[in-house]
Amino acid sequence: MLHACGRKIALSIFAALAVALTAGAHADPPGVAAAPAAVARSASAAELPPLDASTSLLVVAPHPDDETLCCAGVIQRVLQAGGHASVVWITSGDASELDLLLVERSLLLEPAKLRDLAVRRMHEARAATTLLGITIDGQLFLGYPDRGVQPLLTDHQTRTYTSRFTAAAAVPYPDAVSPGHSYTGASLEQDLGAVLDRVRPTLVLTASPRDSHPDHAAAGVLTLRVMARRGQLAAVRCWIVHGGEGWPSPRELSPGLPLERAPRSGSEPLGIFRLTPAEEDRKLAALRAYSTQMQTLAPFLLSFVRTTESFSAAR
Repeated sequence: MLHACGRKIALSIFAALAVALTAGAHADPPGVAAAPAAVARSASAAELPPLDASTSLLVVAPHPDDETLCCAGVIQRVLQAGGHASVVWITSGDASELDLLLVERSLLLEPAKLRDLAVRRMHEARAATTLLGITIDGQLFLGYPDRGVQPLLTDHQTRTYTSRFTAAAAVPYPDAVSPGHSYTGASLEQDLGAVLDRVRPTLVLTASPRDSHPDHAAAGVLTLRVMARRGQLAAVRCWIVHGGEGWPSPRELSPGLPLERAPRSGSEPLGIFRLTPAEEDRKLAALRAYSTQMQTLAPFLLSFVRTTESFSAAR
């Protein structure tokens, strides 16, 4: 019971942090409508900057496949323009019980099999992003615990966290940026900082703190926190995967349709990026490289293959 209460308190603290980062000083006072000029400035801030040979793009993805769902079009456009694109995955998707059942054919929570599943998902991530044009030096894995990112930013900033799925208390994957780094929020921030130093991005695309998935919201809070400390918050744009019940709709492959606004994005201005038919086709091909996820979540994943991708400004 005490454990449950502690978890609820931690969730409340984290929710307050996410709200502060997504609203905070940018919220209008009660009863006061935003001035037209302010709305225009906000909408402009949500638009992506020009994508050209000087662009260095970093996509911060909570799990393998998120980068393709939300940013495949932008990734392709940057590379077509002669710029550089990288993806850093915070987790390797090692806590999917549904994948364990359907892919690994296991009814038991077996840490070794979940670590094996993560290795398979990392291979899929490399295949998908290679199809999008990202070279191996831009495919970066941190290896932190799936379903554990939020605790790292709250109760486990300096106290080691142990994944109940993999039984790991440190990064267990040899291909990660920092194998053996302890599962703490401090280590996670350090490793993301090392990636930022390596990539030197001019544009960072990350999950929105408004996303309903805890790992996604935490990834957004983490990225905004680290970029704010560097004085580079203006370079960040946010995207949503888990945007509200029934979203996106229809839950099927719908070529030629734009991606509608996610309910959880509220009324904040969105920057709309339009894909060419060729970019949309390649996005679909990259998504299909995630065979584990397509076995379990195909209708949901395919519903992101649209003519548009949308982003909000960091707040």
